[in-house]
Amino acid sequence: MAGGILDPDGARDRLEAWKGRIDKLAADTQAMSERFQNVRVTVNDQNGLAQVTVDSTGAMVDLRLTDRIHRVPPDEVARAILTTLGQARGELADRSREIITDTVGDSPAARAIAERVGNRLRGNESARVVSQDEDDGNDSRTYLRER
Repeated sequence: MAGGILDPDGARDRLEAWKGRIDKLAADTQAMSERFQNVRVTVNDQNGLAQVTVDSTGAMVDLRLTDRIHRVPPDEVARAILTTLGQARGELADRSREIITDTVGDSPAARAIAERVGNRLRGNESARVVSQDEDDGNDSRTYLRER
């Protein structure tokens, strides 16, 4: 059976081709992970009050305030920081999408990963309270867990 299921040479060729695709996917995924780890985004607020830097997880790793904060109410400074943090996370989500597309391509799986990362960074991912009965822990506190 030339090229059929029972053809050992054909099966070997298909297996080698499959292994090649898996090896490439593994290398691309590793490259994506390394690029993610090095990403930082810095954004300045529009009023020149604050500069926020986030790391690859969206965590704020630096906050710089200008002397202008002394001329505005504290709640405006707080609002500027939070707004700028949200903008930085949004830019990080966009950059993450670019990294995913550059490293693993534009496939349905890549788009799903990018969407999930974007939702998490933009705060769109819902959470729910998990009771002890649902949790695998031993204490009676509740936890937030992604859906």
